[in-house]
Amino acid sequence: MLHNKRQRLVHLHRCQGMTRRVLRRLLHLDSSLSQIYLLSITSISNYLSINKNQAESIYKDLHNLRLINETITDLHAYNVITIVDENYPPMLKTIKDPPVVLYGYGDQSLLLKCPSISVIGTRNPSKDAYKKTRYIIRPLIKDNWVIVSGMAKGIDSFAHRITLTEDGKTIAVLGSGFQHIYPRENKLLFHQIGENGLVLTEYAPNVPPKKYHFPERNRIISGLSFATLVIEATEKSGTMITVDQALDQGREVYAVPDSPHLPQSRGCLKLIQEGAKIVLSHEDIQLDWNQQLVSLRNI
Repeated sequence: MLHNKRQRLVHLHRCQGMTRRVLRRLLHLDSSLSQIYLLSITSISNYLSINKNQAESIYKDLHNLRLINETITDLHAYNVITIVDENYPPMLKTIKDPPVVLYGYGDQSLLLKCPSISVIGTRNPSKDAYKKTRYIIRPLIKDNWVIVSGMAKGIDSFAHRITLTEDGKTIAVLGSGFQHIYPRENKLLFHQIGENGLVLTEYAPNVPPKKYHFPERNRIISGLSFATLVIEATEKSGTMITVDQALDQGREVYAVPDSPHLPQSRGCLKLIQEGAKIVLSHEDIQLDWNQQLVSLRNI
């Protein structure tokens, strides 16, 4: 029923026990991804150097007709990009743990468009956070930058909504499948982004949000961008996970300063203290991008 490598890759990505690391190893061992369907549980365990329980979980889903049918149905219903496709985003190929499969809703050409910047921050923003976000990113939007964020409450939603209001282009990266939009109040925003920008997720459509999905998806948010801009963050904010991912990927990190008496500013001030670039206006970001372009032309 699975007639080509692409279909097999998407199916294997959904199998219980098949981690991204194991799937990449399998691609290295058998680029056609066909041999594993012929193996026993013990052979799978030996072939992939995994324990018997993990091999058994994979074996069951390899021969699960319902899962196979769901895979084929979703391949027709959704825009799916795999790591073996020519249109896989080149920015993501450079990160340590690139997603193997991505489901898209909207304009996939945005994945090839640059410059792009991820705009992130607290889910509990200050009363001035919207104005702060708009002040920094509006000129970038007008200059055709793609704004990337995670469609969470707070700063993420501000970034997407400001971009849509300004007729710009935005990419939202979810921590769930398309059938389980989170947070629920952003369902309308999800459709607005899908119609005017792009929504991405590495989770199959029927996968609900789980706590570990959100730090996991952050590597995609930072990986799609030239730089990460932190508008507001508390000292122990989950925003810092994305910052760590961006630094690990060799991306620039920017932070917007504010009063140390403001809890939502303390994370930004700490980032600046540790070496993040301070942003007083969009020009600070634009200048770095222009300098990078000059450097690339001189290589």
